[in-house]
Amino acid sequence: MCSGCSANPSGFFHLSGSRMSALSLKPSLRHSVSDWSSNNQQLSATAQHQRHVSHEVRQEGRALRNDTHCKTVWDESATSRRLGDRIWDVARWRDVLESCAQKVDEEMEALTLSKEQSEQALAATSVPLEVTNECLTLREGRRGYELVGDAVEEQLKKEVELIEGVQQRLQQGVHQAFEQLCVLQEARHQLTADLQNKMEALDIDMSCLSLTTTSPNISLKTNPTRIPSGSSTPQEWVQFSQRNVARAHEAVHVSQQMREELSLSRAQLHNELEAQLRATEFALRKRTHQEQRARDELQWQMKNTQDEMAEMESDIRGLDADLQAKTASLKLAHTRLEARTQRCGVDLCRDQVQHGLVAEVQQLEATIQDLKQKLSEAQHSLQKLKLHQSRMQQDLSRKQEALTLEQRSIHTRTRIASPSWSDRTAPPLVPLMNSSGRSDLQLLARSLTY
Repeated sequence: MCSGCSANPSGFFHLSGSRMSALSLKPSLRHSVSDWSSNNQQLSATAQHQRHVSHEVRQEGRALRNDTHCKTVWDESATSRRLGDRIWDVARWRDVLESCAQKVDEEMEALTLSKEQSEQALAATSVPLEVTNECLTLREGRRGYELVGDAVEEQLKKEVELIEGVQQRLQQGVHQAFEQLCVLQEARHQLTADLQNKMEALDIDMSCLSLTTTSPNISLKTNPTRIPSGSSTPQEWVQFSQRNVARAHEAVHVSQQMREELSLSRAQLHNELEAQLRATEFALRKRTHQEQRARDELQWQMKNTQDEMAEMESDIRGLDADLQAKTASLKLAHTRLEARTQRCGVDLCRDQVQHGLVAEVQQLEATIQDLKQKLSEAQHSLQKLKLHQSRMQQDLSRKQEALTLEQRSIHTRTRIASPSWSDRTAPPLVPLMNSSGRSDLQLLARSLTY
């Protein structure tokens, strides 16, 4: 190496000079050991201070979380409790309105029934009046010593006068019942609107009560604390329903009194007309019992056959519906099998799905065949029932014609032998007391039964 250096001393100095020139380009600032120690201590102190501050922030954040959590839970619980109380109030008024509406409906049904009974009574009087006049006309055809002014003719004339008076009184009662039904209908409309609002409010409050913070349909709304137009106070809310209920109760009370009057009037008129009819109908009550019995038996058989036909038609519709449903299931299975044939390569595997679909198709085809066979049998049976029903109808018509061949006078009087507008088997719908406290309706109903 010495020989090499001695051989090229200028090269050595040239390299050393290059390194020195490079070192001269670096910063010449140097820190002391104390500065280095101070910097380390400052970093440690700053880190400790920042950790302390972070710890205090975390503690304050935890305390805030606990406080806000407790307040939020308490507020939600209080809101849920208030919602529950409100739901109870609305449900209570809903029950009151439903009960009142049910009473109104029952009263409307009862008054409608009473009105219909009066209308039926009014309509039924046309037949007795027509029959009485016809009997008077028939009796005018008598000749010789038979043309006498007997008690039958006198009673027939009394019937005409009585029936005309009954018609006038019944028509007045029907008109009053119609007006009261309009009042009940208006009260029912108010109750229905109020009840509908209660039901909607109850659904909304129950939906709100069921919501939680994890519900998927909750979101922030625009100005949810606004007061909607048309809002009412709790006092107005209660008073509105109270007025509707009070109005309905008043209408029901008036309707009950009217029904009592209508029932009393019908019973009295029926008694008067019945007493008048009995004066001339005793000799005309004998009928051909055997023919009536056969007719009634045939009518009963026809009714049973008609019921069986209705059930058979219903079963046929059910079989047809099942057949359509099974056909749809078969189409589904066929479509699945056909679609699976489009698989490529080794995926075109006869797996459990393929075997299951094949078995399903076979089962459905067998089921459809059974349903078609049973449907054909049912239709054939229905045709037989219809054919036999037609035969019974023809036989019934012949029996009716046989009854029509009775004497004209007897046949004419049997049309009013038992007025269709009187109810002899049961007391009035709702037994009510009159002003004296006695149930005249019950007494009248019993007297009619006896």
